[in-house]
Amino acid sequence: MSISQFAERSGIHSGTLSNMLHGRRPIAMQQLDRVTRAMGLAEGYYYDLYIDNYIVDGSSDWRRVGPLLQRCAELGKLDSIHRVVRIVTDKLQYLPALFDTAEELYAQGNSAAAALLYECVAESEKYQHSERLALCQYRLFRIGLCEDQDENLRLANQFESYVERLDEADQLDALKHLADVFASRHRWDKVDEMAERLGQKSDIYYKYWNKNKNQKQPTRPLIYYILYAYLLKSLVCDECGDYQKAIYYASLYVDINWIENPVSEEESRVIEQFKEWGTANTYLYRLMSGELEVLPEYVNYVESRENEIFPALFKIMQAANRYEANVDDILLKFNSHLSCREQHSRLGKFNQQITDDRYTHLHIELATYYLGHERFEIGFYYLMDSLESSVRMRNDYNIVRCVGLFEKYRSVALQEQTSLYKKLYDSWCWGLSREYPFHDN
Repeated sequence: MSISQFAERSGIHSGTLSNMLHGRRPIAMQQLDRVTRAMGLAEGYYYDLYIDNYIVDGSSDWRRVGPLLQRCAELGKLDSIHRVVRIVTDKLQYLPALFDTAEELYAQGNSAAAALLYECVAESEKYQHSERLALCQYRLFRIGLCEDQDENLRLANQFESYVERLDEADQLDALKHLADVFASRHRWDKVDEMAERLGQKSDIYYKYWNKNKNQKQPTRPLIYYILYAYLLKSLVCDECGDYQKAIYYASLYVDINWIENPVSEEESRVIEQFKEWGTANTYLYRLMSGELEVLPEYVNYVESRENEIFPALFKIMQAANRYEANVDDILLKFNSHLSCREQHSRLGKFNQQITDDRYTHLHIELATYYLGHERFEIGFYYLMDSLESSVRMRNDYNIVRCVGLFEKYRSVALQEQTSLYKKLYDSWCWGLSREYPFHDN
């Protein structure tokens, strides 16, 4: 094919093509993509060769590195990104550009590619006490969150020391996300600590922001973080069995007289959502303290509020097992909410780690309820489901509960239930042996 024919097919000027072929002009990423398409090859086919010629053996000019990283991210060529990053990481002048590119990729939702760049910047600045290093660690913490709750806890512990180096607005979001991870691992001492820090910082920032509204805003309205700190405090008190104190904290995110007017539309949504949570939580704290007479009123309240049904069921089953109450009619009414689904509120999607953890615990509460009422088939169904989810998420706390409950009712388990239990139990033990290997000495 002649140069003019290929120029027509690729959309590149024939003179430009000639200069490229004779090595008189470097190939830009856009031109390389056009050449590749004109040759009928897959996108990114020549990227590794491009890296060899222009990054490894060339001057690794950012005008080529930046677009190359962007295109590799778009095509999911993470190995190529890793190669480029390893080559340019010793060029300190590129660190700001690498960080900015990582931020762009993160904003586009390309987290895996962004993580490689954040890791590069963080490694290069690990001995610095910079806000950029802290922000890299924060992004890596958020990107790394997954189903594995042990891994989430490891990420939280690794990131926590960087919180104070973040911008004040980012600190609020970081503390909120740390609290959520600690809550999903039932580290209520750490949840209480995060709630205390979140409450103090958000209160100070809110008062300061009202005097200087040019300050950077966190992801949500500032009042959200103040109210969320109260919510976390009430959850901690609930888990510790101090229901009167939990009711007190619930009243703090219902009573919002301190909020200055006028409020924005988004702030109004926050206020209404926390009022709803406060009312619902007050019912459930009374229920958990033994006031079973509040149950019909509580059910009536949540029935018309779709987003409140699941958390209500979770606490209702806890109370039913604790006080030996019959709640068959409630389970029948809300049967469609007993299987796993995403949870939402007026303010968006709930934290997935907390949602998964609560469903896992709801199902063991259901198993306890049904097995205790000698309805073994459905009881073992929920028990196996809870155990399977717990093993997948490496939730040791709930696995121990599942094992104890199965052993209590082992004599009435069917053969297939026993076989599944053994398989899941062995999988858990194998995971423990890998994490905590035992030695003869």
